[in-house]
Amino acid sequence: MIRVTITRTRGSAPREAGATMIVTTDQTRGTIGGGQLEYMAIDRARQMLARGETDATMDVPLGPEIGQCCGGRVELSLTRITEMPAPPEHPQVLIFGAGHVGRALSRALALLPLRPILIDQRAEELGLARGETVLTPLPEAEIRSAPLGTSYVILTHDHALDFLLTSEALRRKDAPYIGMIGSKTKLTQFRRFAGAQDLTTERLTCPIGAGFSKDKRPEIIAAFTAAEIIGRLTQTISAAQLTCDN
Repeated sequence: MIRVTITRTRGSAPREAGATMIVTTDQTRGTIGGGQLEYMAIDRARQMLARGETDATMDVPLGPEIGQCCGGRVELSLTRITEMPAPPEHPQVLIFGAGHVGRALSRALALLPLRPILIDQRAEELGLARGETVLTPLPEAEIRSAPLGTSYVILTHDHALDFLLTSEALRRKDAPYIGMIGSKTKLTQFRRFAGAQDLTTERLTCPIGAGFSKDKRPEIIAAFTAAEIIGRLTQTISAAQLTCDN
């Protein structure tokens, strides 16, 4: 198989440097942006497989001559590999509360490069969910043991439990996103609760998804909350890359 990697971009391009795809004789995995650029890379990779080549490069102008109007330029590295790389480990998002919104959010996040895990104390609610779930009487322990970089969304059936879990999440300084379902009144109440524990709430998003819409349907709340989460994670990754570059 051939690994195709974008090594450099100049001007506007469909994907960033580092984007990768795998090409075999009859399949592909991943994408470098689609369109004619990707078709050209797939053709070249299959030529390499047929000819026994091990390495190649491509320098492709993204202009009208190939049917792409990005206007930039992309350099590609093509390398023969003998083993399929393991899929990337996606950042975890712990969703507390397997009610209507929790289940809808789990479904929405499963479409993104994330690993949503739905957590609840109620087996009957988790039984209605799809995807990865955790049944536990101590959901706060899941926050304490979560990997670095995990995000948290709290939307249980119990305000007191919401406050407990959100407080635990705010103690995790590595969390890119912490969200709690609710209203401005609930946020005011939580701020008093957090203040008594010397916790600040600047990192808390509450209500979740409200920056986009006031629609209360679970699927709509889930869609906008998913956009919030992936947007925050993208900003966090970009900031980290900028820090490393500097």
